Amino acid sequence: MAGAGREAGDEGREIRPPAADAVLVGFVRALRAAGVDASTERVYAFLRAVDVLRPGMRADVYWAGRATLCGGHDDLERYDRVFGAYFGPAGEPARQPVRAAPPPRLRLVVRDAPAGSRAPGDGEPSGPPTATLASSAEVLRRRDVGELDAAERAQLNRLLAAFALRGQTRRSARRRPARRGDVDPRRTVRELLRRGGEPARLRRHARVPRPRRVVLLVDVSGSMAPYADALLRFAHAAVRGGRTEVFTMSTRLTRVTRELSHRDPDLAMAALAAAVPDWRGGTRLGELLREFLNRWGQRGMARGAVVVLLSDGWERDDPDLLGTQMRRLHGLAHRVIWANPRKARPGYAPLAAGMAAALPSVDDFVEGHSLAALERLAAVVRGAEAADRVARAETGLRGADRA
Repeated sequence: MAGAGREAGDEGREIRPPAADAVLVGFVRALRAAGVDASTERVYAFLRAVDVLRPGMRADVYWAGRATLCGGHDDLERYDRVFGAYFGPAGEPARQPVRAAPPPRLRLVVRDAPAGSRAPGDGEPSGPPTATLASSAEVLRRRDVGELDAAERAQLNRLLAAFALRGQTRRSARRRPARRGDVDPRRTVRELLRRGGEPARLRRHARVPRPRRVVLLVDVSGSMAPYADALLRFAHAAVRGGRTEVFTMSTRLTRVTRELSHRDPDLAMAALAAAVPDWRGGTRLGELLREFLNRWGQRGMARGAVVVLLSDGWERDDPDLLGTQMRRLHGLAHRVIWANPRKARPGYAPLAAGMAAALPSVDDFVEGHSLAALERLAAVVRGAEAADRVARAETGLRGADRA
């Protein structure tokens, strides 16, 4: 009887097609890139909540994700930004109180409903609804940035504005009170004195985890022109998160952290355009890397930091100089990452002289041509363990989708 009841319940339940799950999982990836720690358990809870509610309704998807994917108050603002960028700005449910009427119902995914379950003329469009906004965002994630039109670039800019970039955490010398950890002798003695020598609980402290500094060296030479704007907007989102320094490289080295500190992305890009004199110039990676190390890196900016070079590796000067400076950088930094937009092209091989000279001193060589590639780059910057966790979670989600 129980089995029969379960089968009957399954027949009466609306089935969400695999395309709908792909859209929702893509939304979760965008949340992770924005800094929301959406664990696999939270993602499964989100998918179950959407399945119980109405997956085709914008309001239901919004509140299901807000209730399951956000782990704290800091996540709420990120969640609202990503939701608006991914599903479009219409409705703005984030500003609605919980008990207010839901915003207009916009169809996000295809649903198979029983015949006769909905009366005609109830506000739903005729014909099969499509997830135009969400599906376009999911397709956009894997598109090459250099091939986007103006409308797609505008949508990409909204998604990049929700990014977050944090370096791999480390334990600092500073300590704070904690329930577990080493005994804090000073606080323990003070507690004993306060009690007049009577036995008291041992006070403990632990090291404070802090993210490592991230240094972004962005190539804005002529060969990187199709990707420079997207990479600099990615850098703007990283600077907004703190503990990030950004330099542009072409024929000169320019520190642009201050210009990118504007909260508004467009104002930040305008200030950066005025500050960088060598847009689409030549490429002098070795000479400029030596200048960075002599002026900033050797003095402490690169020490223990995660240094990311975003360049195609074309070098106009002597490639041996670049190889020498990369070895210096590798000795100072905690990790050296190179993101190359050309790496995603079929048949690519690092044959450019500059790229070949730099690779022996690179810890991670990744792609940088699309939004999905930048999401993976952010995971690598957070640390290999974080990147592996994201990969395992996505593999598990794909298995759940197939099931």
